[in-house]
Amino acid sequence: MKAGFEGGQLPLQMRLPKLRGFKNPFKVEFQVVNLDKLSEHFPAGGDVTVDDLVAKGLVRKNQPVKVLGTGEITVAVNVKANAFSSSATEKISAAGGSTETL
Repeated sequence: MKAGFEGGQLPLQMRLPKLRGFKNPFKVEFQVVNLDKLSEHFPAGGDVTVDDLVAKGLVRKNQPVKVLGTGEITVAVNVKANAFSSSATEKISAAGGSTETL
């Protein structure tokens, strides 16, 4: 008999489920912040960094942050983050602010 023969029972390697799909180990998971949250937590405008967002409780530390364009912003803010959506960049610059990618 060959090694692994189980007496006619379905062999173990056939009973176990197969691994399906692909997990990209290099995928970057961003934490997102919308413009309405920025205008709500920074009503006076000014400089906004990732450390300020962590202090306000909007994101967790040591993870990349992306600013999305959902909502409106009326004050001029200078935002420094890891990534920006195109609509967020347009809305921030239209309000008189600036964006800087880290």
